[in-house]
Amino acid sequence: MALAYAVQHVGSSALRVAPALLRLRPFHTSTAQRDAPEPVPLAKLKDSFNDGTSIAYIEELEQRYRADPSSVDKTWCMFFKALEHGVPGEAIAEAYDAFEKGQVVSPLAAAAVSNQTIQESMKLVMLVRAYQVNGHFAATLDPLGLDARPKNLELDPASYGFTEADLDREFFLGTWSMSGFLSENRPIRTLREILNRLRETYCGNIGFEYMHIPDRDRCNWLRERIETPELEPFTVQKKLHTLDRLAWSDMFETFLANKYTAAKRFGLEGCETLIPGMKAMIDRITDLECKNIVIGMPHRGRLNVLANVVRKPMAQIFSEFSGKKLKGPDEREYTGSGDVKYHLGTSYNRPTINGKMVHLSLMANPSHLEAVNTLVLGKTRAKQFYSDDTERKHSASVLLHGDGAFSGQGIVFETLDLCGLMDYTCGGTIHLVVNNQVAFTTDPKESRSSPYCTDVAKALNLPIFHVNADDVEGVVRVCELAAEWRQTWKTDVVVDLVCYRKHGHNEIDEPMFTQPLMYKAIRQHKNAHQRYVERLLEEGSLSKAQVRGVHDRVQEILNSEYEASRSYRPTTKDWLASHWQGFMSPAQMSRIRNTGVNADILKSVGKAFTALPEDFTPHRQIKKVYEQRRAMIESGEEVDWATAEALAFATLLSEGNHVRLSGQDVERGTFSHRHAVLHDQNTGAKYVPLGHVFPGQKPFQFTVTNSSLSEYGVLGFELGYSMENPNSLVLWEAQFGDFANTAQVIFDQFLTSGEAKWLRQSGLVCLLPHGYDGQGPEHSSARMERFLQMCDENPYTLPQIDHKDWFTGSHLGTQIQAANWQVVNCTTPANYFHVLRRQIHRQFRKPLIVFSPKNLLRHPKCKSPLTEFDDVPDDQGIVGVRFKRLIMDD
Repeated sequence: MALAYAVQHVGSSALRVAPALLRLRPFHTSTAQRDAPEPVPLAKLKDSFNDGTSIAYIEELEQRYRADPSSVDKTWCMFFKALEHGVPGEAIAEAYDAFEKGQVVSPLAAAAVSNQTIQESMKLVMLVRAYQVNGHFAATLDPLGLDARPKNLELDPASYGFTEADLDREFFLGTWSMSGFLSENRPIRTLREILNRLRETYCGNIGFEYMHIPDRDRCNWLRERIETPELEPFTVQKKLHTLDRLAWSDMFETFLANKYTAAKRFGLEGCETLIPGMKAMIDRITDLECKNIVIGMPHRGRLNVLANVVRKPMAQIFSEFSGKKLKGPDEREYTGSGDVKYHLGTSYNRPTINGKMVHLSLMANPSHLEAVNTLVLGKTRAKQFYSDDTERKHSASVLLHGDGAFSGQGIVFETLDLCGLMDYTCGGTIHLVVNNQVAFTTDPKESRSSPYCTDVAKALNLPIFHVNADDVEGVVRVCELAAEWRQTWKTDVVVDLVCYRKHGHNEIDEPMFTQPLMYKAIRQHKNAHQRYVERLLEEGSLSKAQVRGVHDRVQEILNSEYEASRSYRPTTKDWLASHWQGFMSPAQMSRIRNTGVNADILKSVGKAFTALPEDFTPHRQIKKVYEQRRAMIESGEEVDWATAEALAFATLLSEGNHVRLSGQDVERGTFSHRHAVLHDQNTGAKYVPLGHVFPGQKPFQFTVTNSSLSEYGVLGFELGYSMENPNSLVLWEAQFGDFANTAQVIFDQFLTSGEAKWLRQSGLVCLLPHGYDGQGPEHSSARMERFLQMCDENPYTLPQIDHKDWFTGSHLGTQIQAANWQVVNCTTPANYFHVLRRQIHRQFRKPLIVFSPKNLLRHPKCKSPLTEFDDVPDDQGIVGVRFKRLIMDD
């Protein structure tokens, strides 16, 4: 009777389960167990579902169940109830097995072992998931309480058919619902308890967005840390430490406001909790083996970060506020043109609270918001290369953003997009958004189309943590979680600090003109520091004397540093931190060096990079190209452009330098001339000839990589990369020189003026294909006139070239040292070879703009003999073997 009922109501799956009821472990059926059961003596029949062994007996139990469900064992009651609700036999098996272990793995299972229906179990799952996905919409994120959001119906239990009467009704939960924090040791809870726990977790002062991440392991990792039975409380010592950091953040701004009332400083007031959050993040990531952190940020809060996070001497900061022109320790020392104080960077080694040491670098940046982003990534990637940090855990990048810029600037997406690219990733960046809910004078509803300024990060499946920035402990928690995420998963993570801006865009701006309601609320609002002090005193964590002790100590040090600033004089380190040891500033004359290479070395490296493995099958045309290159090297005649470039790279590599070339399609070359990466025609495997110039060559010592379809972001990345170590030739090649204008911010604000403003040298090479060869107006001109116009050289002063120092016999020249960059138009392969090598063989670094040819790449007359590459001077009237500034027409 039971089997007939099962077939009629729930189909064949019940047939696969019912015979199993006749075994001691009924729900673990095998092929053998599906055979008809043997008759069992009546004496062996048992009264439990576990031990049921007779179909006749099952039918008898079913009759009793129909007459009175309480008359049968509860396990049989669950079985018959599940059949009534259409639960498949496999689910019943899973349910009972899981129930025995104290677990529930699915809604069907919940229905099978409880008196709630499958529909109710499914609705409960949907309600829980709604909070996991959309709970952040109901979180208390706005400190001012002005962000009135419509009620999210997905979070309303009524949307799932639950009523007031269900609030105190018990429901069965399990691992299918949440990470155990609702079901730990208590799989049955009332709906009211479930809702309270969901709201505490997802609708408090922190809003989590992570359910869009497709990787379930990563989601579950976050759930384990978010959906905890109880948050680990701050110890008294940690609360005292947090208060100390918050006091420094707040009182530093107040001190500046009192001492420099008319100065623009773009203060952090309204988001003072950024400082304890950043420092907690640094402490946690350092505990997880990070040793270097590169930071990029805009002007808002920069002075506070410099003083309290990176530890730039406060006496120096106060001295810069005085407005006097600072000179180095030597009056003749080069100090550049300088920049406003809220654009400056610095670096510092500082200890953490756990006794670890970490090196912090805050990069200088211009007013162009987000422009520094990819420079930070490039510098971080370079640190990882030079320290063999292949796991990318010892050096990390941190970027700070404003809300308007994060959603409005396209470079943000270009930055995020580099996260997963093999030759650009730096193992994840921690993004901290100082979301003061207004962009200069523009309201969020006028500056973005999405609910949050951080929504662009969802395109990359990144976790986003929104936090009310008045809750300093909440800020600390999410910053620590972000550090753990970065070190565990090596991807980006975003922390959205929802705060406010106490003043206007700057301290002398009047915000009431455009945001009157917001600023009425701000004037009546206690800041995070005041609120935290009140909370600590109210809960009895600290005494008034302890709080006063913290404040007195901070004020005393601020006053002391202010007095020290009156006589402050920068040290060499302050001014020349970016001048690598032994490298010259524009005020120091350096020698001009030869760049030719011994002929035997040229032939040796040429033989190495033209040799292909025997088991490698190149394209037949590529094979011919490499055979021709080898013939050029062996004969010493007619070396073409691509071979000259390869010789420059190979000789620099053999001297121990690092070479990195990136850009769109650079592996093959836009004009199919370079072929630096070869592809096996049978297996698709790649081979990089310049990666095998000499035995024992370091992996990626030569790196050539196609970039994303970005100029702005990728050029910035390579510039940052080039600034880390002078013993590297870093090149960026535009697909066509015309396209360089989409990276104009990097050229204008960094390359042309970075050394003068910030004393930062770079030897970055930009290859800009140029030539009116009939490919249309967007594929012809690299705009030579623009780059020449951006040279800061005096056009009316004729420089001395190759001036000889008669005391040392060496040749000196200051024209290039004094200029902001070099612009060249090479016309022979040999001259191109020498100008590339010259970037490394000098005592300073300077950007190089090369207008590389298109039709000369294969022109039969654009060839150079190998004798023009060697170290033997052959040219009459030319001293040494080096780049020729001018080649006379013969």
